[in-house]
Amino acid sequence: MSTVTPMMAQYLEIKEAHADALLFYRMGDFYEMFFDDAVDAAQALDIALTKRGKHNGDDIPMCGVPVHAAEGYLLTLIRKGFRVAVCEQMESPAEAKKRGSKSVVRRDVVRLVTPGTLTEDALLEARRHNFLVAYAEVRDSAALAWADISTGAFHVMTVSKQRLGPELARLAPSELLVVDEPVFQNLRPLADDFKIPLTPMGKASFDSTGAEKRLQELFKVGSLDGFGKFSRPELSAMGALVDYLEITQKGKLPLLLPPEQDSEDRVMQIDAATRRNLELTRSLNGDKFGSLLSVIDRTVTPGGGRLLEQRISSPSRKLDTIHARLAALDFCVEQSSLAEQLRDSLRKTPDLDRALSRLALDRGGPRDLAAIRNGLIQAEDIAASTDGIDLPNLMVQATANLRGFDDLLGLLDSSLVAEPPLLARDGGFIAPGFDTELDEARTLRDEGRSVIAGFQQKYAEHTGITSLKIKHNNVLGYFIETTATHADKMLSAPFSETYIHRQTTANQVRFTTVELSEIETRILNAGNLALEIEKRLYQRLSEEILAQAALLNQAARGLAELDLATSLADLARGENWCRPHVDNTRSFNITGGRHPVVERALQQQSGDAFIANDCDLTANGGAAVWLLTGPNMAGKSTFLRQNALIALLAQMGSYVPAEQAEIGLVSQLFSRVGASDDLARGRSTFMVEMVETAAILNQADERALVILDEIGRGTATYDGLSIAWATLEHLHATNSCRALFATHYHELTALAGSLKGVENATVAVKEWEGEVIFLHEVRKGAADRSYGVQVAQLAGLPPSVVERARVVLDQLEQNEREGGKQKALIDDLPLFSAAPPPPPPAVKASAVDGMLDEIHPDELSPREALDLIYKLKEAAKS
Repeated sequence: MSTVTPMMAQYLEIKEAHADALLFYRMGDFYEMFFDDAVDAAQALDIALTKRGKHNGDDIPMCGVPVHAAEGYLLTLIRKGFRVAVCEQMESPAEAKKRGSKSVVRRDVVRLVTPGTLTEDALLEARRHNFLVAYAEVRDSAALAWADISTGAFHVMTVSKQRLGPELARLAPSELLVVDEPVFQNLRPLADDFKIPLTPMGKASFDSTGAEKRLQELFKVGSLDGFGKFSRPELSAMGALVDYLEITQKGKLPLLLPPEQDSEDRVMQIDAATRRNLELTRSLNGDKFGSLLSVIDRTVTPGGGRLLEQRISSPSRKLDTIHARLAALDFCVEQSSLAEQLRDSLRKTPDLDRALSRLALDRGGPRDLAAIRNGLIQAEDIAASTDGIDLPNLMVQATANLRGFDDLLGLLDSSLVAEPPLLARDGGFIAPGFDTELDEARTLRDEGRSVIAGFQQKYAEHTGITSLKIKHNNVLGYFIETTATHADKMLSAPFSETYIHRQTTANQVRFTTVELSEIETRILNAGNLALEIEKRLYQRLSEEILAQAALLNQAARGLAELDLATSLADLARGENWCRPHVDNTRSFNITGGRHPVVERALQQQSGDAFIANDCDLTANGGAAVWLLTGPNMAGKSTFLRQNALIALLAQMGSYVPAEQAEIGLVSQLFSRVGASDDLARGRSTFMVEMVETAAILNQADERALVILDEIGRGTATYDGLSIAWATLEHLHATNSCRALFATHYHELTALAGSLKGVENATVAVKEWEGEVIFLHEVRKGAADRSYGVQVAQLAGLPPSVVERARVVLDQLEQNEREGGKQKALIDDLPLFSAAPPPPPPAVKASAVDGMLDEIHPDELSPREALDLIYKLKEAAKS
């Protein structure tokens, strides 16, 4: 340390305390990084790497980013897996000099920026929660706690170790906190699978006794009993989460709502593979576009968008909850004009939750104050527009949360300008007329010259000297000046008592007054004074808002509920969706069901109508399985997925894309659709398929809905057939669930005769002149073949390959009928020829074809058209 500069010594000391993070070290208008931090940051941010001084004889690598653009750089670093410690100057250089000429400006880390602790709009997706999750184990029990500090949401639940993966898939956290060793190492593969940053913490953070005290201090209560009865693992997880927030936010804790207890049986259980296969909130390539969420999201507020994603991720299993949501949706569908009026007001509503969170963490600005004001204005309009209307219970509660802010709204409305600046330090956000002292300071700052002119007129009238002037120079400041001819008058009583002599020159005499000296000081300090007053008023307004934080959070939740209900109603009206009947039976009867994502794609790409299909999986005392056969590309996978999505939409409280839907509560949704490998973990496509199938067979209960596609296709024919056969029997006999089972193994269709709960269904096709036409209609019965060669031809395989495939297929089928051996099959096949097949024989033109070529429909009269039909009919007979 003795060989480094004082500034670098300070840097090294702060860096040592934050070794696991990049250190953004404030140097004036830049955040600078040194040593390895600079090397890593320059590469990650694609910025220049320079050097600054030497350390132990070597150049010190250095890079920097401007403070005003830091948010963009922070976002890049966070997305690339870095944590950033933001080190600010805690005093000005002038204040540092007072402590000594060689004193270094005092600096300290004010915040650790991590993926789970973001609050700035530029760093977050407006329509997605940003969950920080903590996982705790106490003996044989475990729990998850999660919070979004940008909205204040705070939840906890006991979770079995087997359900940890599905719950993490549901929450999609940005960061996962676990106790250091051995849990950290045990969970690393799971976190890597889900691409969740894993953060280890010491055992003290997870101590449940200390956690209870930590939570009591956070919520300023003597006991947590008012929030619920929490288990030791739940306390441990919540305590670790709060401890991490204290560490990263450096004591400025976010505004968290009281913890809500969740349970595994509250929502439909959906594992990670099913979420991926059904593309609920992200498509298979990771984008929102192409997902269910992208198709049904018509919300107009960020809060409504986040609530919609939450509902899709966590469909309810509580009938009362589902029926309440559907009742609100019924009202909005029937009262379309009122719903549109509400949506117009909601469109103008800012994100109250995130504005409130930034104010609580002292990261807000005047625009956050304005966001609260504008949100309350719209809340008041929405509440007023529903006065006297008989609303469903969910909307009654939502609108009730929008009332009671008259005093706060009045304060904010009178104090803020319409369009305030981003930062409080810019000033100019307090409205004129709100604070007398501020108005005076602004007047002096902006109109100092006219103020002085007013004083000049006043003094000229007082002395009777019309030539009296008030002037300014750098030595005297403001002064009163008269010609020397008035010197005796000004230096004699009574004027000498008011006007203080300052200077006499050859031709002028100069004076000042106590009043002029005071106004001079005020003018010179007016700019700083106005800014200090505004900062003080900003703090006061923030405190007034935070005093009603709990009520404002409830108002934000009410606005989100209204946004979601009205947006789903708009979707239902626009897309002709129906209200599902959801009950406690094991029914599943869909009439005219459609796949919402595929239907939207068809509308946008070709304008073709989606072929709707029925599905009846009603289970009466046992399993209900449809064994679905048919060719590839005929729509089997679409049919499977659409029925799973219809069940999910119904239980999240939405209308569904169908003519009619009766759905008994689904406890679990399982999907094994599509092919993928996991080479990083040494898993082939077939191995992934078997792992996912095993999870279904081991977990599905009688209320589960299972969709399986092509089980066993990744291995040898007879191996695959035997696995598919045994899987179908297990679903029927052991799981006793509702299931759609698509397969190419036509041998399985025979099971419908011996298994009571199994029915055959097929996707219809039609052959025409050697080509296959997909009708996309699901009918009862079994397919007689797979049409694989025809599909290969449609895909563009070389004609020689297609023709060879036909020959081999014919020989295989003949060999199977005759019970032949493989060697005989090979011996009987003609050799493969790469030459193209001979062209099909020319079709002789008919008389009808000749007549049709000469017809011009636009030139025919109705009578001529009718005569022509008779002529064509006669020609066809010849």
